[in-house]
Amino acid sequence: MKKIILAAAAVLALVPASISAFAATEVHIPKEQWGFSGVFGKFDRMQLQRGLQVYKEVCASCHGLKQVAFRNLEALGYSEEQVKAFAAEYEFPTLDDEGSDITRKGLTSDYFPKPYPNEKFARASNNGALPPDLSLITKAREGGPDYLFHLLTGYEDPPQGMTVMDGMHYNKYFADGNFQIAMARQLNDDQVTYADGTKASTDQIARDITVFLHWAAEPNLEARNSTGFRVMIYMVIFTILAFFLKQRIWARLEKK
Repeated sequence: MKKIILAAAAVLALVPASISAFAATEVHIPKEQWGFSGVFGKFDRMQLQRGLQVYKEVCASCHGLKQVAFRNLEALGYSEEQVKAFAAEYEFPTLDDEGSDITRKGLTSDYFPKPYPNEKFARASNNGALPPDLSLITKAREGGPDYLFHLLTGYEDPPQGMTVMDGMHYNKYFADGNFQIAMARQLNDDQVTYADGTKASTDQIARDITVFLHWAAEPNLEARNSTGFRVMIYMVIFTILAFFLKQRIWARLEKK
């Protein structure tokens, strides 16, 4: 019994320390203004197209987008022919009539291909780290788009006295890894040349890819906002009508 009591006391002694250690790594993520926020939120089609360009040129070599089909890109403002041409830039494995392995050009019904054939290959190519699929990244991380944006722009030199492990990089918003992240800084000024002429600052690139990835995670956001607004209007009208109906009914009862 004495040993059990001592063991329990030891565990309880560790709890405050673990809580304080966790609290020490908590990070305040600043709130950003996003056009898709709120009841009337909408996606900027040109920004979505810029974000797709950033994904293709910067992110796609390491991160997949397995939940997004090429045909979904019509929602970004592209025509059916443009989407077909985009899909045809990719090749997918298939079999010919004799059962031999060949490749074919992508179709609009295809989904974005994986950057690596398997997890083992992915880890071997990234110093042991597994690059996450980005399809639902803004929904999978606490803080959503705000967190993703600040993570992409949060790379700095480590504080004085802090030692960063080999293969890791300091990021002031990556508290989960003690501010050390395997992914190196990916975004820099003028890293991409936007087709619409937008100045490609690091901040702009980070915002564009964040908006695009939030669209990938919530492609029905605009439809949901529109439906929600109509429901709210209906509820307001119904409430007003119910109020006047109540007044009329009680007025009759009072006369009687």
